[in-house]
Amino acid sequence: MSDELPAPTKTAAPVSQQVTKTRWPHNVTTLGVDVGGSGVKASVLDAKGNMITERVRVDTPYPCTPTTLVNTISELVKPLPATQRISVGFPGLVRDGVVVQVPALSRLEYGGENDPTMAARWHGFDLADALAQAFTVPIKVVNDADMQGCAVATGDGYEFVMTLGTGVGCAQFFQGKLLPHIELSHGPFKKGMTTDYALGNVNRKAIGNKKWRKWVNEAIHWFDEMLFFDKILIGGGNAKKLRLADLPPKAQVVPNTAGIIGGVRVWDLAD
Repeated sequence: MSDELPAPTKTAAPVSQQVTKTRWPHNVTTLGVDVGGSGVKASVLDAKGNMITERVRVDTPYPCTPTTLVNTISELVKPLPATQRISVGFPGLVRDGVVVQVPALSRLEYGGENDPTMAARWHGFDLADALAQAFTVPIKVVNDADMQGCAVATGDGYEFVMTLGTGVGCAQFFQGKLLPHIELSHGPFKKGMTTDYALGNVNRKAIGNKKWRKWVNEAIHWFDEMLFFDKILIGGGNAKKLRLADLPPKAQVVPNTAGIIGGVRVWDLAD
């Protein structure tokens, strides 16, 4: 990292764990990384979450081992300026920076079947620590829907975030606070499929956009029956394929760039 950057006040904790004990300068910059099943995107953000560089993107490589992903992110962001911290939105269940499950990357090819060996390589991998070693700055790794939600949640009541892309991501906020992540989309939906698969990109192409949009509305209905949310915020690359007039009054479509710009607020919500 450049010596010209104002240094944060650090604790003696390992660099990957410095998420709540650092006092950042008012002009702190953040590298926001959005890892998806089809692409890895990144940009540098100012203290308010505005992109101050053009977004860079590469296709997600397959097979994508943990080492492959770390190397891909490292190469992708080389043209970007140095920052004081990094936020990574990851398409799976992550707890304290450690991967529990990642369906999208547990495949040998995009849209392929789950590969048990690849799934085992990801399970228990400390992604936050690996990235901290690669970049030597504080890292925060969260579920990608959580990070997107951090950019768009308003703090008004109970807000549910649903992202539509390679699969379906979910995040929950109450009065502006990020709640513990639950893989709600992995529950049964219909015809023996989970919501994650039924509304995922591979099945969308198989059934066509008309039926897919109908199923999205059905999923929203059932999520509301379980959660009684005040608002649902829908993002992800496939959200643009929805018809706003067809969505229920509680629904709002949010920009896909939120997957990156939530990288600033995710640090604020950790304080």
